[in-house]
Amino acid sequence: MAIALSTGIAEIVRSALEAVCYQTRDLMTAMAADAGSIASRLRVDGGMVRNDWVMQFLADILNVPVERPVVTETTALGAAMCAGLGVGLFSSTDEVAQNWQSDRVFRPMMKDEPREQLYAGWRAAVKRVQSAS
Repeated sequence: MAIALSTGIAEIVRSALEAVCYQTRDLMTAMAADAGSIASRLRVDGGMVRNDWVMQFLADILNVPVERPVVTETTALGAAMCAGLGVGLFSSTDEVAQNWQSDRVFRPMMKDEPREQLYAGWRAAVKRVQSAS
């Protein structure tokens, strides 16, 4: 999709949200190459994870389940739990991990062909930008 005079704010916002999902796939692909294995799920956190559409698109583009926690600001919660572990509030990392609760799991629903076509379009756009700079 190209930007035209008729492109509105909704299309620009959607493109930005899709780009986050495509970049996540790029990262997971690189990590899989380094680790020699592919992740079977992705646990997410942060403000963006409250958007069900983004989480479903992410699951579709990654082709793995995406799991959203009850507490979406898990990074801050994790730091607090590490502090609690340090002062003896928790006896082990296993006890800390038991406090993580799933709110919803988004399962891939997109078929392989459209998924790969969309991702190929992303990769082509990245190459065009890289070659222009």
